[in-house]
Amino acid sequence: MSASDPIAEMLTRIRNAQAARRPTVEVAHSRLKSELARVLKKEGFIADYTSEALGARKLLRLYLKYGPDEAPIIRGLRRVSRPGRRSYVGADKVPRVLNGIGMAILTTSSGLMTDRQARRARLGGEVICHVW
Repeated sequence: MSASDPIAEMLTRIRNAQAARRPTVEVAHSRLKSELARVLKKEGFIADYTSEALGARKLLRLYLKYGPDEAPIIRGLRRVSRPGRRSYVGADKVPRVLNGIGMAILTTSSGLMTDRQARRARLGGEVICHVW
């Protein structure tokens, strides 16, 4: 299955898996998706992720995280920059999601990073998504 926006597909799969209370979700592997999973794990939004080879294809398996009352840790995911409308920001315009409760994920010249890391490094870039 070929998607015109693979990042939006990944975010939708995470949303749908959490609504169904699934422990894991599988998405097609890419370097960008793997880096996105790394940032989500580092910030505590997912428990873990693994990359697995299935024949000629590679899959990225995300282990979702739930709270003590079985509520998903990720309350919301929103794709910001889309293939038809890219969203770039300068170092002084990096967005703050829900006054710092959530985070924005950006691609910068130094790789994928959160809004806090981009502000600290004084870098701008393409805003991939918001997570809260």
